[in-house]
Amino acid sequence: MDQKDTEMNEKGVSSSTSGVVVQVREKKGALRAAIPYMPFPVAVICLFLNTFVPGLGTFVSAFTVLCGARTDLPDRHMCCVFWLNIAAAFIQIITAIVMVGWIMSIFWGMDMVILAKERKSNRFGRT
Repeated sequence: MDQKDTEMNEKGVSSSTSGVVVQVREKKGALRAAIPYMPFPVAVICLFLNTFVPGLGTFVSAFTVLCGARTDLPDRHMCCVFWLNIAAAFIQIITAIVMVGWIMSIFWGMDMVILAKERKSNRFGRT
């Protein structure tokens, strides 16, 4: 039995006799990491705008960065993050012609709402 536990631990699988903790972190690209953590109502409005006019909600969210919204790019200057969001909005508008931008725009809006919910739960000490 001990040999089996040892083999499982070498492979990184948790067994009943040892406590292996595995942490998973999502690696985000520059555009995805530039999505700001906005207040929940603003994120919902941006999702609504992105659903009906691709890129418009992303364009609006770019200005929240200038108003102090936090992003996952703390080492970049706010103007750089602003322009990354403008670039994402531009990509969504240009590629909306072939539906790719529209789908990307909707997913971008959903990410904004998810990040806003995370911000809200972290703000009040919930996990």
